[in-house]
Amino acid sequence: MPRPSQKPKAAPRHGVARVLSKLGLCSRTQAAAWVAAGRVAVNGRVVRDPEFPVRQGTDALSVDGRALDAAEPVYLALNKPRGLVTTASDERGRDTVYRCLEGAGLPWLAPVGRLDQASEGLLLMSNDPAWAAAITDPATGPEKTYHVQVDAVPDAALLAALEAGVDDAGERLSARRARLLRTGGKTAWLEIVLDEGRNRQIRRLLAAHGLETRRLVRVAIGPVALGELAKGAWRRLSDEEVSSLAPKGRG
Repeated sequence: MPRPSQKPKAAPRHGVARVLSKLGLCSRTQAAAWVAAGRVAVNGRVVRDPEFPVRQGTDALSVDGRALDAAEPVYLALNKPRGLVTTASDERGRDTVYRCLEGAGLPWLAPVGRLDQASEGLLLMSNDPAWAAAITDPATGPEKTYHVQVDAVPDAALLAALEAGVDDAGERLSARRARLLRTGGKTAWLEIVLDEGRNRQIRRLLAAHGLETRRLVRVAIGPVALGELAKGAWRRLSDEEVSSLAPKGRG
């Protein structure tokens, strides 16, 4: 007997707010606000539940009556100044990294990973969630290189200890590589390379060895270097840089 033909699998359903975010049009929080405000329609019907099930690529979405397509992917490198927070908005009213993009006419972008308020240097931003996820995934993401000023001059044993790692608050913290760059009086600059990104990882690792972090600058993510990019300035990544950071991402 001939086998019955198998029906093609239907596209999986996801909440409408998640789908809007995955299209690179806005953050998931912003999408949920649009839905709650009655601005979003699915197949011509206004929905107000951010979890309303949608099949991406099958169901027709619109915002304020305008049909939606996926946003053109944008990939930026930003030299984050010290003192800015890496969020879209801050409940304490602090300036955010989005101040650096004001007036540029760019679509909605999200930071790829984070730099805390006191840290500075290379920060990637994009509206391509799959690409961003590959970069921030510890299993697939590229190494991150930092230049760090500390309040002492570490010897070879201490640098080796940074690579060996410590346990802190139930987490294992270590540097992939640590080396002395230069010294100046009672301070030194170190180059520290990480292959994962835990909260305040470098500051906590150094503090566990009695070192205070004076400055922390991310100078490279994988093969993409901060270079001569001015503080607060940004540039678009080349196609080669996009592919080198996350080969499976778009671009």
